[in-house]
Amino acid sequence: MNFSERLHEIRTGFERPFWVANITELFERLSYYAAFSSLARYLHETLNFGVERASSLTGLFGGLVWFLAIFGGALADRLGFRRSLSLAYLILSCSYFLLGSIGSPWLAPVRNAMPLVVLVAIILTLPALGIALVKPCVVGTTARASKKNVRSIGYSIYYTLVNVGGAAGPYLASWVHQHVSVENVFRMAALSVFLMFFLVLLLFQEPRRSGEAQTASLGQAAKNFLTVLSNPRFMLFLLIFSGYYIAYWQSFLVLPLYIHDYVNPKSDTELILVTDSLTVIALQMVVSFFIRKMAALRAITLGTLISGSAWLILIARPTVPMAVLTIFVVALGEITQQPRYYEYISRLAPPGQQGTYMGFAFLPIGIGSLVGGWFGGALLHHFGEVTHQPARIWWAVTAVGVLTGALLWVYDKFVARGSPAADLATTE
Repeated sequence: MNFSERLHEIRTGFERPFWVANITELFERLSYYAAFSSLARYLHETLNFGVERASSLTGLFGGLVWFLAIFGGALADRLGFRRSLSLAYLILSCSYFLLGSIGSPWLAPVRNAMPLVVLVAIILTLPALGIALVKPCVVGTTARASKKNVRSIGYSIYYTLVNVGGAAGPYLASWVHQHVSVENVFRMAALSVFLMFFLVLLLFQEPRRSGEAQTASLGQAAKNFLTVLSNPRFMLFLLIFSGYYIAYWQSFLVLPLYIHDYVNPKSDTELILVTDSLTVIALQMVVSFFIRKMAALRAITLGTLISGSAWLILIARPTVPMAVLTIFVVALGEITQQPRYYEYISRLAPPGQQGTYMGFAFLPIGIGSLVGGWFGGALLHHFGEVTHQPARIWWAVTAVGVLTGALLWVYDKFVARGSPAADLATTE
């Protein structure tokens, strides 16, 4: 197949809901990563939480977002993607506005009525309710609104657009933080997703494949949920893969505090974090082309080992340029495994259950953030504030990443054989 024929396949292989959903996802990711890139320092420096508490709360924010996506997927199968997306963006716009208003005078009565940590924890759970619906809807729409011969490209487009938003979010957060105030980062995020609420209402149509029925009832959605939950081989894979995100999320949970406290306090940490998404934007399609014939689990394992080993760079030389290089290599591992990961799980989903299965695909991301927040905060406190050997943080993070890659190799060799997607390779 020549280039023009392939381009024609791409142009005709996606329905309008695919493009609308993925454009809204771009702006949702812009909002999320703008908030996430500023959150740890906002909690530590503006709201005066200690490093352990700030890291744990930041991990709670990220963890709940992805954990609740499991339930959001089942709910999206029932409500439909259009209603779920519009509701999600309305919830998100209110949530981010509240997050940026914690110190505002109009919230003083609420702040005085409870401990600040309780108020912050409650507010941090609210965005998770919206994103829990967005993620399975967008990934499920990508599965339903793309033809089989271009679906692998569809997931690469999805992941590239996610990272356009992921790059724009920290960049805009950096500008707002430097020129206005950190509180306005969260208000900017609120405006971005509020605009997506109207875009969904105006342009998004429910994607549906011929012969595929919508989940009939909430009871059926619950049955789908329990069916996935009772699949031990699939759940073991998700549990092992959680180790990838325990290491990966340290870029947002600990690295900004580490750079500010132990490398250069004048560093623009939000701007440093843009490196990840810029790398994905520049190289996602190239890497996807080179690994297109590699079995999915092998690509996932390879990407995990690349990302897990990247932290050795920061150990060798703890400087801002080396931190940027570390994030670059982490991103190379990310783009090696991530689109194949989504594709691997989507091929396991029976008709009518894409939302449920793709919701479970986000479970490792949530576990990684929840555990990673506690893990990174404990490391930063012990090695940074107690033993005054902060570089040792990254030895522990590297160990988690490499061990996860080794366990994935064992899973591929001894557990996954016989699975319908065990040797999945994209050859279209």
